[in-house]
Amino acid sequence: MKDLKYLLAYLPISSVYIGFYQGGMGYYAGFLVAFVAVPILEFFFTGNRDNRTDLDQLSPLKLRFFDVLLYLNMPLVYILVWYSGRILYTETLTTLEIAGVVSSLGIILSTCGINVGHELGHRSTKYEQFFSKILLLPNLYLHFFIEHNLGHHKNVATKEDPATSRLGENVYAFFWRSVTQSYLDAWKIEHKRLRRSGQKIWSFQNQMIRFQIIQLIYLTVLVFFFNVQVMLLLALAGVIGFLLLELVNYIEHYGLQRKRLPSGRYEPVQPKHSWNSNHDLGRILLYELTRHSDHHFKSTRKYQTLRHFDEAPQLPYGYPMSMLMALVPPIWFRMMNKLLENRNDSNYVNG
Repeated sequence: MKDLKYLLAYLPISSVYIGFYQGGMGYYAGFLVAFVAVPILEFFFTGNRDNRTDLDQLSPLKLRFFDVLLYLNMPLVYILVWYSGRILYTETLTTLEIAGVVSSLGIILSTCGINVGHELGHRSTKYEQFFSKILLLPNLYLHFFIEHNLGHHKNVATKEDPATSRLGENVYAFFWRSVTQSYLDAWKIEHKRLRRSGQKIWSFQNQMIRFQIIQLIYLTVLVFFFNVQVMLLLALAGVIGFLLLELVNYIEHYGLQRKRLPSGRYEPVQPKHSWNSNHDLGRILLYELTRHSDHHFKSTRKYQTLRHFDEAPQLPYGYPMSMLMALVPPIWFRMMNKLLENRNDSNYVNG
């Protein structure tokens, strides 16, 4: 029964559905849940360091249950995109109400879209990788599937990784560097793959070319069902979604660095190379993404099996509060730089 806790992961998206139906301030349901209610509750539910001890006893049915919880996000996300489009297209909304719809949708596209797509993108089955791309599409961030799996996980905690934030680097500079460089790196990774396999770079075999076409088709479909203005607003929600992803990247890896060995290679990725958070609500709502140290230590581990490591650096607050603090660089630097200085392993990524 304890595993039914993951049903709470549907709380943000169900709150947005209810809020959109109510209208008015309800259009801000996504923001109010993610960045008001959850940070407050996490002050009281700080979590624990316990790890599962029943992994060998999980039945195939229970394992399927954990997977189905992820799959159900696909229809929920796309129905919400359609619902948001209908509201923006048919209702007479104030500017503040439009901002509420777009921001709440953006939060869901990040949490239930990119975050779940990220988990599925690490799976080995073709259909789960396909599901991953479906969930990345509304964010216009399909290249994440390539760069994250083949770039970020290889280069994390080094200067070669655009998604690793550096000591003293503010989040706004990080946004620009990570978004642009990750996109360019995805092209480079795909070019190398095609050259190794003897395929033409400028062909339909190039995933990046296919991704651009698919994203253009998605935007065209939105124009067909609604209009250009609504398409732009839904695209803006996607931008908010991927900026929230990058904000999470920022807090997950700030200042941490792998040592370069005498051979010239970097030391293997260890739990100490990512910031961890054991806060209960964040773990549940984000499908254990907050146990990020173990995810990078072994990226093939499914979310329900991720572990706490004592050597993993711990964020003082949960993800939502940390994200809000990162948006105010002086507050973030004052808190995090001191934590880095106090670590036994004093190596960190300087800007």
